[in-house]
Amino acid sequence: HLLLGGAVSLATVLATAALSAWPAWQSLAPGAAVLRLSFSHSGARNCRDRTEAELAKLPPNMRDAQICDRRRAPVRIEMDIDGQPVLAADLAPSGLAGSGPSRVYHRFELPAGHYQVDLRMRDDPAVAGVTQEATFDIDLVPAQSQAIDFDASAGRFFLH
Repeated sequence: HLLLGGAVSLATVLATAALSAWPAWQSLAPGAAVLRLSFSHSGARNCRDRTEAELAKLPPNMRDAQICDRRRAPVRIEMDIDGQPVLAADLAPSGLAGSGPSRVYHRFELPAGHYQVDLRMRDDPAVAGVTQEATFDIDLVPAQSQAIDFDASAGRFFLH
């Protein structure tokens, strides 16, 4: 029984090893690379200053100088690759009350090579035009995965 059990175990291990390497699978086409745009960012809130009369009506511990809507503004994102628009979207805020950040994830499969990527974002509808923008010169090699993110504390896009 011991010899038969060892033979069956060995055959199972060898079959598993052989099947784990077959078929050969590659997630990208040969010579292709991936550029990802992925970040979450909160849009501006609509706030106003309280008047002196409003502040006087409130208890002292609730006298905030400003009152803000709970819902955040949508974030507008636009992306061009080599001057061609590839993404233009209004990202709604997350959460039931719309008080969470807007999230974006887009994957672009591109042939390896040199690209100029232009990004524009508007997170405050009260501002005319864009609030953040960036341009990147990116050299993609085959099978590379390059990500573009946004750092809200620094107020800029960055690569990683």
